Amino acid sequence: MVSKILARQVRAIRQRYFRMTLGAAFAAGVLLSTAAQAAMNFCAAPALQNGEREDANSSVHAMIVEAQTHMNDVPHPLPRLHTEGTLPHEGIHDESVVAERELDLMRDTALAWRATADPRFLKMVDRFLLAWVKTYTPSFNPIDESHFDSLILAYDLTASALSASTRNATINFLQTLGNGYITRIDNAKRPLDSTFSNNWQSHRVKLIAMSAFALDDRKMIEAARRLFASQLQNNIGGDGQVLDYDERDAIHYVVYDLEPLTMAALAARRHRIDWLTQRAPNGATLQAALNWLVPYATGKQSHDEFVHSKVPFDGARRDAGVPGFGGPWDPKNAATLFYLASRLDKRYLPVAQHLAAKPPAWLGVCLPTPE
Repeated sequence: MVSKILARQVRAIRQRYFRMTLGAAFAAGVLLSTAAQAAMNFCAAPALQNGEREDANSSVHAMIVEAQTHMNDVPHPLPRLHTEGTLPHEGIHDESVVAERELDLMRDTALAWRATADPRFLKMVDRFLLAWVKTYTPSFNPIDESHFDSLILAYDLTASALSASTRNATINFLQTLGNGYITRIDNAKRPLDSTFSNNWQSHRVKLIAMSAFALDDRKMIEAARRLFASQLQNNIGGDGQVLDYDERDAIHYVVYDLEPLTMAALAARRHRIDWLTQRAPNGATLQAALNWLVPYATGKQSHDEFVHSKVPFDGARRDAGVPGFGGPWDPKNAATLFYLASRLDKRYLPVAQHLAAKPPAWLGVCLPTPE
């Protein structure tokens, strides 16, 4: 009964605002001048076109309900996030984890707006975006800032309909973020090594690529192309094994390395650029790295995590009881990665569905499951 009531509520919201067609609520954003539009359009926003997503148990419904729950929340941006190299309850670790949820909330609320054209959701995204980009100062630690991919998607989904002040402030923020990372990489000692070739660099490349394509910044896009190709060469072997597996002796870090590279490849694909099969001089491709991981994801191969890690902090996390830093690797931890990869190549979909029945809610709404 409750499910049917919620379904009717969602239909009422959609019907009310969709009847505006692409007029007041939606066209006020999407049909503004080309210069005001975000260029990446990472998300297909299928809920505007797909009526069956009104089902009460669907991901889009969950996002609508969640956005309504937080409609009157006051944003609490931090001037800095820091979780890298810290255990729970150390420094600002816990506060940072809580604050990161606001970044995801922005993304999910932006998807709820695209699903319903409800202007209240747009105002909420506008309010949270402005608060964050006016408060946060990039540290250029890519592990601390990896969650800003959610902020970029929130902007990408709503850019053309945001208030001018929020749109301009966010553009300035993303230019600072993307160009700041590019500068730090270009100024790093050659040959690139350590955190300029391991998973840190994959997260840098993701943030640069997503910022570049969202802004349609030609110079930044060319830098993203160059740095993605460089990371393939430096991080992935010709057989698909990633550098982080050698350093950490953990599938956990293979996944943590490939997720940001796959997100970067998805951003590029929206511009018809194929980074999945792009080949580095050593023969490395993102596709080969994903294929290397498949036997572990399907359970044909197993691995005890961090036994021979070269990083002392891994042992500290294991001793502190942080989940996943000892014992056999759980393949379910690769579900998000393979659902992302399935949006690049649907042949990865059976692997993803083996690991989890459904993709993460945001991804299911953002990019529907391929046919």
